[in-house]
Amino acid sequence: MSERALHVHDLVAGYTPEVNILRGVELQVQRGEIVTVLGPNGAGKSTLIKAIAGLVAIRGGSVHLFGQDIAGVASHLMMRRGLAYVPQTNNIFVRLSIEENLEMGAYIQPDRSIIKRDLERMFDLFPKLRERRRQTAGTLSGGERQMVAVARALMGNPMLLMLDEPSAGLSPKMVGVLFAKVRQVRDLGVTLLIVEQNAKAALAISDRGYVLAQGRDQINGDAQELLQNPEVGMLYLGVRRGLS
Repeated sequence: MSERALHVHDLVAGYTPEVNILRGVELQVQRGEIVTVLGPNGAGKSTLIKAIAGLVAIRGGSVHLFGQDIAGVASHLMMRRGLAYVPQTNNIFVRLSIEENLEMGAYIQPDRSIIKRDLERMFDLFPKLRERRRQTAGTLSGGERQMVAVARALMGNPMLLMLDEPSAGLSPKMVGVLFAKVRQVRDLGVTLLIVEQNAKAALAISDRGYVLAQGRDQINGDAQELLQNPEVGMLYLGVRRGLS
């Protein structure tokens, strides 16, 4: 039986005391899975992973990462618990070089030899970044910036990596490249939880998916089955058809 990496139970969370965006979300991710969270705008997708990452106040329920309760843990301490989070925007240091960005991701690692080893692992995973390692990150394309953001998060050697809308603003070709890299990240032994608007592309590389609507998980199941589920099309796209 596979180990449960993440267990979110009856999660209630929001940005202000008066309004709860999440109203009892249930979610599970097994070790080694890629799980995608879908839903219409305002469903609470980004709020969910921000709450898990310690960036949004949790008012009820629980969050367990590999059996440890992380609800209420400060966001800057999450990396030490094995959790990394890549936000949709402002996810790189634009004035630093690619290599400096990656080194910033290893702030919890005091051993320079390990940092050097991990830099080479990231450059093997993202060869284009090796070619431009001295280039200022702010001069990169959107897809290249996302690769830097993912590589920097991986420099902390997380057990679970969460990505918020990684394909936003990317060309169709670059979306394909990025999601191919996501599968390679999983092959490195990292579990992934993804929030994504591009339902078809995300589910194509996922094991399972969840559909949120009105702050609750409405549907979950095998990713390929969700692609064909007309109810998912209705909740996600507002039409009575699947996502294929």
